[in-house]
Amino acid sequence: MSQARVAVGTVELHLPGVGSLKDKRHVLKGVKEKVRQRFEVSVAEVNHQDTWQRATLAVAYVSGDSRHANEVVSKALDFIEANVDGDVIDVQIEVL
Repeated sequence: MSQARVAVGTVELHLPGVGSLKDKRHVLKGVKEKVRQRFEVSVAEVNHQDTWQRATLAVAYVSGDSRHANEVVSKALDFIEANVDGDVIDVQIEVL
């Protein structure tokens, strides 16, 4: 029996163009939906929920192959970086 591998990536963002929590949630909702549809991953805001110009998104993917899981999460994080109107503060990936 093969083992499941889980890749988890986080991207911390600074969103200078966002003027309220409502605006931030609207921006993040669109990004999260696009990432879910395109990469078939789980996406959630995991930090800075009450701070209107910062956000940390986590992306998770399960696979039987750790290399594949890492690749999918890496591409999803690259997509977020390229499609969010803001600055990337930090990116991390871990395979469990």
